[in-house]
Amino acid sequence: MNAPAHHPPAVRTTCPYCGVGCGVLAKPDGRGGAVIAGDPEHPANFGRLCSKGSALGETLALDTRLLHPMLRQADGMLARTSWDSALEAVANGFARTIAEHGPDAVAFYLSGQLLTEDYYVANKLMKGFIGTANVDTNSRLCMASSVAGHRRAFGTDTVPGSYQDLDLADLIILVGSNAAWCHPVLYQRMVANKRARGAKVVVIDPRRTASVEDADLFLAVAPGMDTALFSGLLVHLADTLALDYEYIDAHTSGLPDALVRAREIAPDLAATAAATGLAEADVTRFFEMFRTTPKVVSCFSQGVNQSAQGTDKVGAIVNCHLVTGRIGKPGMGPFSLTGQPNAMGGREVGGLANQLAAHMNFTPADIDRVGRFWRAGAMAQREGHKAVAMFEAIERGEIKALWVMATNPAVSLPRAPCAKHWASSICW
Repeated sequence: MNAPAHHPPAVRTTCPYCGVGCGVLAKPDGRGGAVIAGDPEHPANFGRLCSKGSALGETLALDTRLLHPMLRQADGMLARTSWDSALEAVANGFARTIAEHGPDAVAFYLSGQLLTEDYYVANKLMKGFIGTANVDTNSRLCMASSVAGHRRAFGTDTVPGSYQDLDLADLIILVGSNAAWCHPVLYQRMVANKRARGAKVVVIDPRRTASVEDADLFLAVAPGMDTALFSGLLVHLADTLALDYEYIDAHTSGLPDALVRAREIAPDLAATAAATGLAEADVTRFFEMFRTTPKVVSCFSQGVNQSAQGTDKVGAIVNCHLVTGRIGKPGMGPFSLTGQPNAMGGREVGGLANQLAAHMNFTPADIDRVGRFWRAGAMAQREGHKAVAMFEAIERGEIKALWVMATNPAVSLPRAPCAKHWASSICW
């Protein structure tokens, strides 16, 4: 008789691609790969996977992966070394640099591909025990506008919504987001809501993307003019007495100044249409849809974030929700769709050079609170270098040791050829 074959159990894990964070069941296939299925119990996807998530098993082969540490030798060549030797080289290099030049001479550059726990430990080590805030992440490159917009509006980098809101909304607005391609599983939840409950979908984008196929209204806004469109919406809401004054009085400040600025940008319907390059009839329809639909979710992504006016765009969108009280309630709110699987998780544990853990900032009270919780021996007292500024500090010779984790700044940073030059100048 033959013994029964051993079938290892499936491992619950998370898809590493877009920011939806779909739950995955992965089981070794015996050939170096894995059998992949969606996790039916995961609240982000309920078993659904897109084509990228479904093909995860094909990415797990070891033949093109680095399986052991490599250490550069005196002759400039890389050679295999042990983990103990590699860790010793890193520790000694950082310790020597800090001893000679101080803690601000070292830096970590992290990634939205890291687990939250990894993010947390890296931040705690650098900001709490090495004593510098030179910790930033490639999330800076895609999400900085949302971070700044959230902090400007709410005081913290907080997304005031959940995926369930997309199931309950009666109007879903996609601003600078081709969710059909970039967040496909989440987009299918929007489409399911449209088919089951009759939710309306508005797509605001200079390009006609795949997301337009299911839209009730497509606004081909002129590039960079999202702020003008939502400033016009704010003016319209005020002029039609559609504001929630009870909510405004209880939970907000600064409405008069915001309205003055909005009227400067888009004083009326005709000015809004002219600024945005849209037909007045389409602008009117969008304004009426927003005004008459209580349950509105406004999803915005890289078309908003990666812009010279990104923070103002986020603020203009958030303001329209604040003045109508359509925030913090089921089926309502501004919703930043993140670009990487754990960009938000990293930000929540202080993954940026101008943040501390748990959405706290570099104020004396917050520095003291985090330092006491960490029992930190050398708590950083001020913000560190942000992503691009970090590499500029390397070029100037101020940062002399850099640890890059799970990303490739030589490819992804602005002015990438310069980044390659800066990176090559680092030595211990």
